[in-house]
Amino acid sequence: MKTYFGVISGQMQETSKEKICSTESVNRQGSLDSSKEDDNATLVLIFTLCNVKKTELSKAARVFELLQMFETEVHHFETRRIKKLKNSADDFDVFVECEVHSADISHLITSLKRITEDVKIGKEEKVLWFPRKIQDLDKCHHLITTYEPSFDHGHPGYSDLEYRKRRAYFADLAYNYRVGDPLPNIEYTAQETATWREVYRKLRSLYPTHACTQYLDAFQQLEKYCGYQEDNIPQLQDVSRFLKETTGFQLRPAAGLLSARDFLASLAFRVFQCTQYIRHFSSPTHSPEPDCCHELLGHVPMLANKEFAQFSQDIGLASLGSSEAEIEKLSTLYWFTVEFGLCKQNGSIKAYGAGLLSSYGELMYALSNEPEYKPFDPEVTAVHPYQDQAFQPVYFIAENFEDAKAKLQNYAMKIKKPFSLCYDPFTSSIEVLDTPQKVKREVSRLKEDLKNLCLSLDNLS
Repeated sequence: MKTYFGVISGQMQETSKEKICSTESVNRQGSLDSSKEDDNATLVLIFTLCNVKKTELSKAARVFELLQMFETEVHHFETRRIKKLKNSADDFDVFVECEVHSADISHLITSLKRITEDVKIGKEEKVLWFPRKIQDLDKCHHLITTYEPSFDHGHPGYSDLEYRKRRAYFADLAYNYRVGDPLPNIEYTAQETATWREVYRKLRSLYPTHACTQYLDAFQQLEKYCGYQEDNIPQLQDVSRFLKETTGFQLRPAAGLLSARDFLASLAFRVFQCTQYIRHFSSPTHSPEPDCCHELLGHVPMLANKEFAQFSQDIGLASLGSSEAEIEKLSTLYWFTVEFGLCKQNGSIKAYGAGLLSSYGELMYALSNEPEYKPFDPEVTAVHPYQDQAFQPVYFIAENFEDAKAKLQNYAMKIKKPFSLCYDPFTSSIEVLDTPQKVKREVSRLKEDLKNLCLSLDNLS
């Protein structure tokens, strides 16, 4: 069933928001579901009736007769006196929400224009499907196959049938995984471990001078508790348990490079989609796609930091229900921050981006005198062109994570959506705040939390 929106306000707008936020009316592809009532459409209209006497509503009656003639089912009919000075006291705006046969829409609009004035009908609004609970992430596994060894002739593993077979094995593990399953335990081959060892040694030698302090602190803990060693590729189960205890993040196996929408949506639930395969042994210093070296060495240590974990989740929450254009901007923001971000620390510039911290060559380049530096500004960063086949010519520098988080949250507030969202960490679900009652309930909860914090502060003082 399709929904058409007029320009409405106040109570009228709430009705429409509830319509588009219905999980039953939105399918996975992003178009509104018409499987149940394939021939009907919900129509939202505003028009004006002029010179309607208080004692005689014949014009309104004619509108009802017209709706009846087209066999429409009226869900809501509301009149409001126009308050503009030039209008008569007998002029009314009328809001109608009704269900009508799709083929009759244009005829109905034409007929209404003959007996009313200023008929308005907005463009069709499509609210893309997005996960509402953590179990919905089982549907978020759409891959970008551009850089996969089976499709990309330039991939180091394209002509290696054994490598491609191994990759298919990892892909099957990820596709068959469901929320709540134990994370797959992998027996890595000697060749895979040797590739990891070479990457690990080279990068670890740079971390003390090039990585931010948050990364260094977490990396030390990962070596102590999660098997981070040059001769051992950590298991996702151990790493995920560690993250869950530190920041609430958890890992989920991914078959490869996910679509931006699916990947960002996972972050909203503090879930990081993590590959388990390793790059081809012939190219240990570079991988055209994310692999476990990139994930475990680049991303995981930063996800163990609470401020950075919140920053990552904020990007994910901003993506839910956003348009394709906004997803593109958010993925660009992610690229220049989570992947290739730099920050100021103690008068120096340090790396916190996973793409830098998992690439020996670009990590050295990014902190040299060659690239251009710009201050992190989400409005600018979100539309800046990026480079995914070479080193970045420009990097954005955050003053600190707290500043970057505040700027991102301000940016996300400006993304236009017909609803607001709230993450419930107790149920790992998304609450859609599309009615005043839901917002009031959330405010009450926040007041209770604030009250408890104030009591704690009083006790300490």
